[in-house]
Amino acid sequence: MMERTKGEPEHRPPPYLPQPGDELPAQPGGSMDPIGPWATGRVTFTPKDGLTGVRPVHDRYSVTQFGAPQWRAHNLKFFQQSSEKIRDAQLAIHKAKECVNRSYREADKTQLETTDHLKKRAADVHRWKIELEHVIFEITKEIELLEAQRRRVKLSLSVLTVPESIAGEFLQLRSKRLESDLIRDEVEEELTKEVALCSEIRDLLIRTREQIEVQLIELKAAKARMEVDWSDKTDAYRIDSRCMQLKNDSPVILWKLGATRFPAEQSTPESYEHYTRESLTDAEIARQKSVTLRSTLDGIYTNSIKDLRDQATRVDLALGTKIKLTEEVRVQLEKELLRCLHELANTEKAIEELRHSARGLDCAMKVAQTRLAERLKRCNVESCRDIPQFALVEEVKMLNERTSAMLAELKRAEETQAGLVKARSDLEREIVVKRKTLFIDKQRGQLLRSFYPSAATLSGF
Repeated sequence: MMERTKGEPEHRPPPYLPQPGDELPAQPGGSMDPIGPWATGRVTFTPKDGLTGVRPVHDRYSVTQFGAPQWRAHNLKFFQQSSEKIRDAQLAIHKAKECVNRSYREADKTQLETTDHLKKRAADVHRWKIELEHVIFEITKEIELLEAQRRRVKLSLSVLTVPESIAGEFLQLRSKRLESDLIRDEVEEELTKEVALCSEIRDLLIRTREQIEVQLIELKAAKARMEVDWSDKTDAYRIDSRCMQLKNDSPVILWKLGATRFPAEQSTPESYEHYTRESLTDAEIARQKSVTLRSTLDGIYTNSIKDLRDQATRVDLALGTKIKLTEEVRVQLEKELLRCLHELANTEKAIEELRHSARGLDCAMKVAQTRLAERLKRCNVESCRDIPQFALVEEVKMLNERTSAMLAELKRAEETQAGLVKARSDLEREIVVKRKTLFIDKQRGQLLRSFYPSAATLSGF
């Protein structure tokens, strides 16, 4: 409101504002010089008069549209309008300040809440990243262990050729035995079993090596997937950490048009957690399969090596028994050969004695026959069949029988001698056969078996 003029009563409004009585109808106060009653129209004019078509009072110099009350009312209207606009401006300024303060408070509060959300998200990402690092470390360790097992299997396959070659070569050596000892004995059966066992273990190790290679591919794929995920989470954690540190006075903040868009390829928290858990689950499943495969491989090694060593022991025992039995046979054959040679010598001596004895009876036969021939020269009655005659005939008969008997015994002795010679030849040949067998089994076979690999070597260590 405008200030009042000094000396003016306080209860009266300023003269340029509506006065008491302005609401009453206007009364003509006399002539108005140029403006008088003679003018067409009326002295007073209101906006209502203008709307009704009543023309205002006018003369040569002016057109009177309003009266003094309207003028004062018009002034009041402007003062009221100004006061109203000032109040509106003050209210607008007050509301603007409150809006600014409220906006700053809400912006600060929202920024703090967003920072807290970023901290929680960064903590979640860091937690998943640490868990991925742990699983990646376990997978890497498992890959190294499985690689070691693969190298172990490869080495075992190369070492397995040694017992297989030993058994095969020993079978070839035993095929060179001479006829009588070329039999399918226990040693050959055990060697055949050993070759078959080596072949079975080789096939089993080859299948296990293929499984290991497949498992290695699966482990490396899981590791690569987790490493990519870990790299993404590392970048996300670095970005979120940098976003947490941004302030209103940070020098790197800029206008970023289109920053509020949602890319179509963005994941949801549920899909994010599902993907990470799926990666961890797949990696753990692959690791557990690898652990199971390594345990299975250890069991295969334990059983296979035990079977190989047991079979090698059975072969060695059968070979030792066979060598011992062949040694005994050879010793007995050599003893029998000595006895045969001794008996052959006795037989040859007996033959000589029989021949000499048969020649000794010739003189007695000659004497008897000479006596008979001389007695046949007796004449006439002297040629008598007397007792000496009959005795000489019996003597010749007995000497013929004894000579025939001795000749028969001589023939039998000569046949026996031939049999002994043949037996000696057979014994000598059989001794050669046994010595050949002993050479193959003992000198060659046991020497070859001494190169049989140990359990540690067969295990790939």
